Amino acid sequence: MRTNLSSQIALNRVSTKYYKPENAVERSVLTRFEKIPTDIFGSMEEGVVWVADKITAKIKEKQRDGKFCVIAAGIGTSLRALYAELVRRHKEEGLSFRNVVIFNLHEFYPLREDMSNSCFKQLSAMLLDQVDIDKQNVFTIDGTIPQESIMEYCSLYEQRIATFGGLDILLTGVGFAGNIAMNGAGSQLNSPTRLILIDTNTRAEEAHNLGVDNLPPCAITMGISTLLSAKNAYLLAWGDDRADIIRKAVEEKVNDTVPASYLQMHAKAKVCVDLAAASHLTRIQRPWLVTNCEWNDKLIRCAIVWLCQRLQKPILKLTNKDYNENGLSELVALYGSAYNVNIKIFNDLQHTITGWPGGKPNADDTYRPERALPYPKRVVVFSPHPDDDVISMGGTLRRLVQQGHDVHVAYETSGNIAVGDEEVVRFMHFINGFNQLFDGGNNACIKDKYAEIKQFLKEKKEGDMDNRDILTIKGLIRRGEARTACTFNQIPLDHCHFLDLPFYETGKIEKNPISEPDVEIVLDLLRTVKPHQIYVAGDLADPHGTHRVCTDAVLAAIDIEKQNDAEWLKYCKIWMYRGAWAEWEIENIEMVVPFSPEELRAKRNSILKHQSQMESAPFLGNDERLFWQRSEDRNRGTANLYNQLGLASYEAMEAFVEYKPL
Repeated sequence: MRTNLSSQIALNRVSTKYYKPENAVERSVLTRFEKIPTDIFGSMEEGVVWVADKITAKIKEKQRDGKFCVIAAGIGTSLRALYAELVRRHKEEGLSFRNVVIFNLHEFYPLREDMSNSCFKQLSAMLLDQVDIDKQNVFTIDGTIPQESIMEYCSLYEQRIATFGGLDILLTGVGFAGNIAMNGAGSQLNSPTRLILIDTNTRAEEAHNLGVDNLPPCAITMGISTLLSAKNAYLLAWGDDRADIIRKAVEEKVNDTVPASYLQMHAKAKVCVDLAAASHLTRIQRPWLVTNCEWNDKLIRCAIVWLCQRLQKPILKLTNKDYNENGLSELVALYGSAYNVNIKIFNDLQHTITGWPGGKPNADDTYRPERALPYPKRVVVFSPHPDDDVISMGGTLRRLVQQGHDVHVAYETSGNIAVGDEEVVRFMHFINGFNQLFDGGNNACIKDKYAEIKQFLKEKKEGDMDNRDILTIKGLIRRGEARTACTFNQIPLDHCHFLDLPFYETGKIEKNPISEPDVEIVLDLLRTVKPHQIYVAGDLADPHGTHRVCTDAVLAAIDIEKQNDAEWLKYCKIWMYRGAWAEWEIENIEMVVPFSPEELRAKRNSILKHQSQMESAPFLGNDERLFWQRSEDRNRGTANLYNQLGLASYEAMEAFVEYKPL
């Protein structure tokens, strides 16, 4: 069973000539905009092996010389796979860590007494507890020391690094805002190990791992000068959610608003990324600016849209001069004139627009993104959380129902950790009051449970897990909201499926890996409905990670059916949507569904049915907009882009990309 198919989604098949140059001359041409040596790998796994090889070689070199190998180690999500590979090499290949000295990059401050929210505890679980490192060679920052002792303590931490001859290797990820370690915007080049206030962006990112309530206000971190003192520095980043900050750190000028850019000043810094994280680098996103291109339809569309935005012109007004003066003369030579290229791309984009997401019956579907037949279609919309369906594709969902298709919505997880305690209290008040009014208050079970839950919440401390009863109530709240939204969108309640995939039900922010029971649940639904259309989450940069796991469960089930040569799958199209966090790049859009102001208002109302996810939701992130506002801004932005390119002008649009089973 293949459970990592989402990692193989490649929207743009990038030629290896752009990221694996054959010689130094080619590399210098391709990387002319890059100010830090950057290695791009076809996959995270390939990149992890490469970095692990470098670390392994350095450890063994130091062993032969009878010296310590001193490593400054972070705990970012990009480093987890690397640590897993190093642990594997220790257990399976005998790699010893007896001569390794570890310095923890940063620690939260102040830590609770049980230190359950410490960075060092996370590092220990990922690496230190699973290898043969001498515990005397492990140094971490103490997050419990008195505040008046911090400056002296930080100085001693720096001195201890110096006693081992300095750092041989720095291992770090990069935050969404460009922080390395806990050095956020404003960190100076000469900053040493110090106490800092965790900035808003870093807080939002760290909260996805620990929860807002568990996150201390400050951290003690190695400073920029300490990090740059390492003899070798490796910055790792995987996934398209890091693409924009990688471009800023690697290609823009050194800037204290993006602390990772300071690595441009390091003689032996190396940025290691997969194709997704590299997707905004010039040689990947705009290769015509650095080399001769291998043109395909998507790359041509990307180039023309870029040119339109650069010149503030619609497609059909671009001229030969525009192409020639902006590095796109190849396209004019290839097609004979700007007019020919313009018409091709204009028609290409025009054909992505459809008011019939399920296909228009009795119509010529030659240039439509969906087939006319069969009609009506059986449709399954997979929603990772109980509101992703309406946030991501609420307009399309409503259109499918109105056009007579048989629509099912499958809510993959309960979403129970994303409900505030005050919602539980509010619903328990209602239940207790209802009991007193209509049952005379005689139901002892309800009275006892009400008292028990009130007492639990009263005694609940920051970071405490909810008990199973409270998680069940929170799940019921979200189920009720999802049913209300489905009823509003005229979807029968027997077409609302609550899958409650087991991987999610840990009661914690950190979830279990996907497993066979998750896939079997999805598989059972697909075999029952036998859909002609499947909609699945494609926003794999979702900061919680749940969307990726849910998508992997669906793709794994589809993969099993493909291997079984299932008849229904031969007539099924799979569409990927994106939600509140990002939108598809226009060069990748294959179907876009426009809707009117009234339809946009109806979509907003369906999102508002999820009242627990409005102002008080625990995981709104650092974006101050509510989910309905993010969704509307995204949909209007897509429509505005189509309008600027000279296509039809609509109020809003929802975009989709087709997934073709591997």
